[in-house]
Parts: sequence; structure tokens; C-alpha cells
Amino acid sequence: MRPPPPNALVNKIVALTLCLLVFSGTLGLGAVWVRQEIFSTANRSNVLESKIADIERRLDEVDAGVAIALNPAMLLKANEAMRLGLVAPKEIQVVRMPGSPELRLAAKRNQEIFSVSTTARLSSNASGKAPLLTASYP
Repeated sequence: MRPPPPNALVNKIVALTLCLLVFSGTLGLGAVWVRQEIFSTANRSNVLESKIADIERRLDEVDAGVAIALNPAMLLKANEAMRLGLVAPKEIQVVRMPGSPELRLAAKRNQEIFSVSTTARLSSNASGKAPLLTASYP
């Protein structure tokens, strides 16, 4: 057997160096791409934060307008300006309900969701079978 030519080792070293350069270049491009994505995500986040701040500012303005409109003095003034002739309710007209209004309204709203009804199917084949139980859900 003949030994390999001396420049074969040099060719391998050059090929491996070239592969190493390509690999490190790919890693560098990947790092640049990741930094670009981070930058663009941060910009989108800043834009969203500014939109949220603007919406919150407008909501505060609306809340202030509602508070001014619901002020008893403003309501009386609007009543006089529109000549509605409205008066405050007398104590006998006011009904005070015990308990939490949130719980009472939630129970009233959800009473149909959890109602269970029994329905017996009347047919010639179903005689003698147990009634069908159904639970309704909107």
C-alpha cells in the first residue's frame, strides 16, 4: 500500500476550516435574526402599550363625564331644563331587598341552566321503561 499524498491532509484541514466558517457564519446570522425579532417584538409591544394608555385615558374621560351627568345637582338641573316634572321617590316607594344583589341576580339568571325536568316518552314501544331525564343548557 502506498501512503496518501502529503497534500490530502491539507485538503482535509482546508475543508474542515471552510465548514467551521460556514457553521459559525450561520450561527452569527441566526443571532442577528433573533436580535431583529426581539427588536420588532419590543416595538409592537410599545405600540400596544401606547394604545392601551390612550384607551384608558379616554375611558377615564367617559367615567368623569358619567360622574358629572349622574351628579344629583346636574340631574335636578336637567329635570328643570327638560320640564320633566320628576321628583325623588318617597321612602314608602323604595323597596329594600336583604342580601347580596349580585348573588340574587346570578341565581335568577342561571336558574334555567340547571333545571332538570322529567319527560316520559309515550309510544307503543316505550311502555314500561323509565322516564327520560333531561337537563337543559342554553
